[in-house]
Amino acid sequence: MSLNKFLLSLLTLLLVPSFVLFLGAQGVMTLKIETPWLRLVRVISPPLSALASSSVSGETCYVALTRESGNNGKLIKAIQSSSKLEEKVNELQFIELPCIEHVDGPDASILPVVLATTPFDYICITSPEAATVFLKAWELANERRNPNHEVPLGKIAVVGKATEQVLTQHGLNVAFVPSKATAKVLADELPALKNHRGEDHLTTVLYPASLQAKTNLEDGLGKRGEFLVRRLNTYDTLPAVWTQDQVTLARQCKIACFGSPSAVKGWTKNLIDGGKQVLAACIGETSAEECRRLKWDKANIFYPEKPGIEGWVDAVAQALQSKVKLS
Repeated sequence: MSLNKFLLSLLTLLLVPSFVLFLGAQGVMTLKIETPWLRLVRVISPPLSALASSSVSGETCYVALTRESGNNGKLIKAIQSSSKLEEKVNELQFIELPCIEHVDGPDASILPVVLATTPFDYICITSPEAATVFLKAWELANERRNPNHEVPLGKIAVVGKATEQVLTQHGLNVAFVPSKATAKVLADELPALKNHRGEDHLTTVLYPASLQAKTNLEDGLGKRGEFLVRRLNTYDTLPAVWTQDQVTLARQCKIACFGSPSAVKGWTKNLIDGGKQVLAACIGETSAEECRRLKWDKANIFYPEKPGIEGWVDAVAQALQSKVKLS
């Protein structure tokens, strides 16, 4: 074999994932994807009810990923590459159990019209889903725009790197990101702007939001007395409805990764007892607050001071360490 062929074979072995579809002993049809960097199990067909009485074999720790299917890859890769988890990563088995689903909000149809006709100093976007909804509306606004009366796009301010990435990947510039990825801190830190004559005026803000989002942003900006905010509830976040077999899977999980308060609500609504015995690894304090509100044991809630993927991985590591101490 030539050196080039040998190197190509080695590279393929290291980087190309293997896909295995198998029927487990309890009747679970599963797709298993493995590379040195990724280990993901996605249930293709649900388990039989017999799984409820089975025990988790060996040292495997099942971890629930609660974002919508297909949106958990970034967290998985971050966990797989974390130095804090390198000794335990082979014990983790990931299961996608979406806790939320997104639907249009009451103001979804209004947003493109507003973008095409009304100028704002800022557009504040506080989540990746809000960014996705905004991009679709912006595309529609461009189709409706009057070429003789172009409305400029205001400066974009966002909460979190993930939200920023969604927008920059589509060619939009982000003007402001607060020091901490929360709407409250954005409201505290967003700079007020002067008008085109350099005079003080009320800085106008368009806030396309989830119907479920709290009023922290508009309340915080309003208290400063320098901003005029128009909120549009452009999408809604609803609890996903699980099958009985997904419920069975959830009960096998020792750790659940929550990326929003809505995900926490979705988890508890799908489990008769609320499922609050699971260790909650939260992306930030707002998700942790929801766990506390729903009467989770405080010792079972883990979250970083600064929200984001890196801190979320730290929360998973803390939860896993807690599990080791308890076992």
